[in-house]
Amino acid sequence: MNAQALKTETTTDRHPLAGQAMSGAEVIVQVLADEGVGVMFGYSGGAILPVYDAVFRYNAEHACADGSEPMPLVVPANEQGAGFMAAGYARASGKVGVAIVTSGPGATNMVTPVRDSMADSIPLVVICGQVGTAAIGSDAFQEAPISNIMGACAKHVFLVTDAAQLEATVRTAFTLARSGRPGPVVVDVPKDVQNTALSFRGTGELALSGYRTRLRAVEQATLGDADCATFFHALMQAQRPLIYAGGGVIAAAASAALRAFVDAFGLPVTTTLMGLGGFDSTDPLALHLLGMHGTAYANYAVEDCDFVLALGARFDDRVAGVPDKFAPRAKFIAQIDIDPAEIGKVKPVGWHHVGPLQRALERLTAYGRAHGFKPQLAEWHAHVAELKRVHAMNYDRASALIQPYAVLEAINRHTRGRAIVSTGVGQHQMWAAQYFDFRAPRHWLTSGSMGTMGFGLPAAIGAQFAHRDKLVIDIDGDASIRMNIGELETVTTYNLPVKVVVLNNVGDGMVRQWQKLYFKGRFAASDKSLHKKDFVRAAQADGFEWARRLERVGELEATIADFLAFDGPAFLEVMIDPDAGVYPMVGPGASYAQMITGDFIASRAAAVVREDSSSHMF
Repeated sequence: MNAQALKTETTTDRHPLAGQAMSGAEVIVQVLADEGVGVMFGYSGGAILPVYDAVFRYNAEHACADGSEPMPLVVPANEQGAGFMAAGYARASGKVGVAIVTSGPGATNMVTPVRDSMADSIPLVVICGQVGTAAIGSDAFQEAPISNIMGACAKHVFLVTDAAQLEATVRTAFTLARSGRPGPVVVDVPKDVQNTALSFRGTGELALSGYRTRLRAVEQATLGDADCATFFHALMQAQRPLIYAGGGVIAAAASAALRAFVDAFGLPVTTTLMGLGGFDSTDPLALHLLGMHGTAYANYAVEDCDFVLALGARFDDRVAGVPDKFAPRAKFIAQIDIDPAEIGKVKPVGWHHVGPLQRALERLTAYGRAHGFKPQLAEWHAHVAELKRVHAMNYDRASALIQPYAVLEAINRHTRGRAIVSTGVGQHQMWAAQYFDFRAPRHWLTSGSMGTMGFGLPAAIGAQFAHRDKLVIDIDGDASIRMNIGELETVTTYNLPVKVVVLNNVGDGMVRQWQKLYFKGRFAASDKSLHKKDFVRAAQADGFEWARRLERVGELEATIADFLAFDGPAFLEVMIDPDAGVYPMVGPGASYAQMITGDFIASRAAAVVREDSSSHMF
């Protein structure tokens, strides 16, 4: 390359603002813009004011032709709401979600969303203000040791005490959040660092040589011919192979690759709670959800299968509560994951690959097709179809009380698996997972591993910012929505057409179900019948023009249609049967063969309900 060409390339690659004088706060905002951040969520406070001011000035200077802000900062009712909004945005879009909060209580309010995102492998970058560097450790006003607190919850935490490292640190935070197994990264920035005069470089990240070396090894990992041959040798010996797909399918954008693999080799697919939407749940080979509250037919298929291919799934306790009893007839288990720590962690595997899931599936598909492998699975397909017919989801359709399942079925008929659905945590969460169709990834947003009540409403807000033109529905419970009910006002403040459904069974339904089964009906602290909350009036007070309560079965269909058709924010409270339960249910210490299917779903074995069982699986 000649000198002129080198000079041209260097000039072209140079950031247009390189060398410009900026404050630390302005550097943070410029890096956010360079990373393509389209919206941020956060609540202001003293220690983050320089960044908030820089955001304000950036948006004013770069206003769009229509007057809108290029990088709006959405203000919630509290910081936990901001964290879940950022997580909802990330889950729905696949991009890194961003939250910006102040020090002390502002930052500690972010702990739960950060841990929730870490548990579900969701990419976030959280910018926290911090007291000045000279005051750190002095118990200054609104000081909290965030690097210590968040260190146990996040993928990584940075405390920036050297202003010269600020730009590279924020840029590195995005790389860490989205690379490998995604997760939340926290950047704690003292106020004096935000105010320091700096020269913007426009490029560069921290070295992190150990992380980058490990990441490079994983991302460059490939399946050789011998690896593929071993896999297909085992697969061709199987008569009842099954794919167990987790949230990693969605995180890796491997849905299309999974579809191609299934089309080529005909393996039925069951998904975890986090994997819903990774494979079209309306497909004949889809078995929907497996696990503790999975469909009976999926769990029976796991009992019957002789080969398991685990994709981006970690055999967690909600799926493999008793590992030795999970897939007891499987002669061969294969596992593909981006995280080497997950390989064989719970269940020994006979074949594994650590690397990008999409590329691994594409390689296996190409190899299998090139070598003419075509498993003969007609009998297994017929068996799966029969399981789905005989053990279909069902409930008391003749009840005079509104059944939650009927509400969700009615919504599903309108949305046809195309709505973005978020949930709180509890019975309503499981009912939504069971009774909705999910035809594409990133349409199902729920707190899986952490099970955080109050997740649904702010996550729906974040998702609506990610997809302004899509139907976003929060399916919530009367107990769960209380946790972040202040975000109803956020919906109307930003005029978001989010649809909120509260399935009201006057209490903590999932807790009561366990108390009924394992604690002889002692409903300690789970009965909310004495509470006085009027949810409809609360929604109206927060600006919802459409806010109604549904109490009669005969009005269900018309009300649902009107609710979904409303052009703007809408709130629907449904008074459901307080005794409605989540079935199927695999109790603690039980195998899938022993699951409780309730009165309306056919079972092929006696269920196990032991009052002396440990209830650690709640």
